[in-house]
Amino acid sequence: MADAPRITLTLYSRNWCHLCEDMRKGLHDLQARLPFELTVVDVDSNSDLEQRYGELVPLLAHCDRELCHYHLNPAEVTDYLLKFR
Repeated sequence: MADAPRITLTLYSRNWCHLCEDMRKGLHDLQARLPFELTVVDVDSNSDLEQRYGELVPLLAHCDRELCHYHLNPAEVTDYLLKFR
């Protein structure tokens, strides 16, 4: 039986953002139970990203789908990831 595809989620974040750190920690905790990769992107490093996401950070996305912003919703993210199993 082949392994399920490894999903990569993207966390749009800022260095000085305590909500971003909270979401990152929650995602690392979630990774202990579910297999997914996490890419963290600093929106302040790119003016296009800063303009696009502005004050929506932290924002968790998969491809073009926004999963949650400001606060991690572990149940919703878990349900979303289980669809790929």
